[in-house]
Amino acid sequence: MEKLPQSRRKFITTLTLLLASGGLLVRYLTPRTSDKRRVLVSAAAADVPQNGALLFRNERLALMRDDTGFYALSLICTHLGCTVTVTEDDLSCPCHGSRFDRQGKVLTGPADRALVRMKVELRGDMVEVVG
Repeated sequence: MEKLPQSRRKFITTLTLLLASGGLLVRYLTPRTSDKRRVLVSAAAADVPQNGALLFRNERLALMRDDTGFYALSLICTHLGCTVTVTEDDLSCPCHGSRFDRQGKVLTGPADRALVRMKVELRGDMVEVVG
């Protein structure tokens, strides 16, 4: 009988290490998802003016209300990340002149993407923006 260069014990050890490292690799490459919802801001529904905006400068978002209901827009310009200012008619970036409509769509560049819409949930008489 021919002598094999690898013993049974070495084979089992190698196989165990291979399976363990494969499990660690899968755990490392799988993205973590959080089922918890995180409330970014909360405000009373009565505090948000009709066809107006309630601004949260620290969070850089605007909670807005129109005829269809509540919505929230990120105030981070999609061009270079400046904070967008909200005016009566539109939203404008003071850094490079981008303008957005009240829904966050680009009116004039250099920004080429719309402002990010945030998820809004109604809880009784409170409006919550979750992220």
